[in-house]
Amino acid sequence: MRNVWIIAKRELDNYFNSPLAYVVAFAVLLPMGIYFSLIVWVSAQQAMMGGSPPDSAPLNWLFVFLLIFLGPALTMRLLSDEARMGTLELLLTAPVRDFELVTGKWLGAFLFVMGLAALTLVYPLIINNYVEPRIDWLATLSSYLGVILVSAALLALGAGISAIFTNQFAAFFVTLGLFFFLWFMVNLPAGYLPSGGDVLNYLSVSTHFSQSMNNGAIALGDIVYYLSLTALGLFIGTTAIEIRRWR
Repeated sequence: MRNVWIIAKRELDNYFNSPLAYVVAFAVLLPMGIYFSLIVWVSAQQAMMGGSPPDSAPLNWLFVFLLIFLGPALTMRLLSDEARMGTLELLLTAPVRDFELVTGKWLGAFLFVMGLAALTLVYPLIINNYVEPRIDWLATLSSYLGVILVSAALLALGAGISAIFTNQFAAFFVTLGLFFFLWFMVNLPAGYLPSGGDVLNYLSVSTHFSQSMNNGAIALGDIVYYLSLTALGLFIGTTAIEIRRWR
């Protein structure tokens, strides 16, 4: 675990030593701030007519939606850039296991995204202080658990794809295509098939988050799904590094 943490800390520092961290943070926090203002304004108008108070679920959905497009930018260079610059060979000669290398790289990206997610906690806190009745904190925690699991799964898949390529832009577009498929496309045929639609819905990242965890429902199947995707991404990355080691 010590090697994993050292690699993760190094990767986290690399984000803030480049413009990438600030660009991604701006691209996440600005739309969320605007969306939060709109939600509060609309809810204030509806409250005058007896409407329901706002909640943070739409904001968490927006966070995950933005991660579909910004996640590839965070993961594209994790391992592909190391291979391109030749520093991967140096890492492979160090006393670090392949799994520790991939996990440390993934953990660095994950910690950065969790830092952004932590900043968004200000929104439910503001809502809770200014609305009656107070927000449902159990539903809010369920939604944030979904954000954590989705982020872990997507970033692990991105890290795995980054380990396959030596070109970071190729890694970016392949990762973006995979995220787009898992979020938008995989369950599209479900409504047209006489059978098997449940399987396609289960494979959809958006189904588990939007229709379950972001609505305050935590099911074991949702947790297993995201943990399985995380393990798959780390396994792909580890296998790709092992193949490079033995070439």
